[in-house]
Amino acid sequence: MKFSKSILTAITLATALTAGAETWSLDSCISYAIAHNLTVKSRQISAEQGELGVTEAKDRFLPQVQAGANQSWGFGRSLTAENTYASRNTSNFGWNVGLSLPLFQGLRNVRNLDYARSSMVQTLEQLEETKDDITLNVIAQYLQTLYCRELHGVALEQVRLSKVELERRKELLAAGKTPEVDLLQAESQLAQDEVSAVTALNNLDIAMLDLAQLLELPSTDGFDIAPLTTDPVDDRLPSPTEVYESALRINHSIAAARAGVEASGKYVKVAQSGWLPSLSFSAGIGSSYYKTSGYVNENFGAQMRHNLSKSLGFSLSIPIFDGFSTRNSVRRARLQEISARLQLSDSRNRLLKNITQAHTQAIAADKRREASRTAETSTHAALEAIREKYNYGKANATEFEQAKTAYIRAVSDAVQAKYESVLRRRILRFYSTGQRY
Repeated sequence: MKFSKSILTAITLATALTAGAETWSLDSCISYAIAHNLTVKSRQISAEQGELGVTEAKDRFLPQVQAGANQSWGFGRSLTAENTYASRNTSNFGWNVGLSLPLFQGLRNVRNLDYARSSMVQTLEQLEETKDDITLNVIAQYLQTLYCRELHGVALEQVRLSKVELERRKELLAAGKTPEVDLLQAESQLAQDEVSAVTALNNLDIAMLDLAQLLELPSTDGFDIAPLTTDPVDDRLPSPTEVYESALRINHSIAAARAGVEASGKYVKVAQSGWLPSLSFSAGIGSSYYKTSGYVNENFGAQMRHNLSKSLGFSLSIPIFDGFSTRNSVRRARLQEISARLQLSDSRNRLLKNITQAHTQAIAADKRREASRTAETSTHAALEAIREKYNYGKANATEFEQAKTAYIRAVSDAVQAKYESVLRRRILRFYSTGQRY
């Protein structure tokens, strides 16, 4: 069809307006956004903190070793062994090394390690969930930009048709075959179409800017996107149940919620450790050197040998009453577990809702696309018929403009239905397979 080919040409022209710019595919946009998005980077820091938490939990099983030394001096009168006071100067030096090893801490260290590992899994899944959200946002904005581009192409074609019609009416007016009001009407229609083209271009610029900002690009200079190479509308549309069952196994938001339930359950165990006794082992070694003026003192080495002391010990602590601190901690942990389970149920419900909505919208878009194709064909035929009638004076200018507007509207509806169908199918494929590219 002549008009359809002209619209394709106009769309190509709209694309060429950004010629020379770097062309990005949908997959490259997704990968770049995931690598540079600030929210993703923030989640990566949280994941690293989770790994550090596991390391810290492991380190609690290690012994603690401390070393110390002290030096002091005394001046003036002091009490002597004979229970009298005398002016003497003293010097005292000592050192010690101590070791403390937790043998049993009410299973707190073991449970803390389990909890840290579960929390790390949750943060890793939350990181992947954030990447999934970015992926869906980029897909939606990418397709929105392509949609705006095609609408701009349609608007340019409408301007072209209006210019052709204006020139034709000028020729008819010069030949005395049409009234001057038809020429004025054609000029008015051209002005309206040019305004619509400018609006469409502004919408395209805004959509391009939104996509660039989603990718954390500083501006849209040198930025352009490529059209889709395949049309997934001919693919089989899976049922919502199929997609949902697949998503329950691979969706990262569900996995993060499950990890949250597991982590909260292990945190309850950590809190319950406060009711159990703890046992630790300690060992130490040390010596000292003491000097008093007016007395004969052993030398430093001799005193270090003679004053050397060693110690070994065990310490047992049995909790009897801690002011209900452990009880309150356990209650608080159980509430967190309940909240985590509710979050998991909510995540499942939202996932099912999103899948069902995407499926329903995909079916509706397919029907609209088929109907708009029929409307495009019929309105094009009507436009050609009105054009012939108008050429022979059997139709007026208003009827011709109405037929042209109906055809352009049908083309616009077809474009919108196409991208709506592509978007919903891409979302369903993402939920079903988990593939971002």
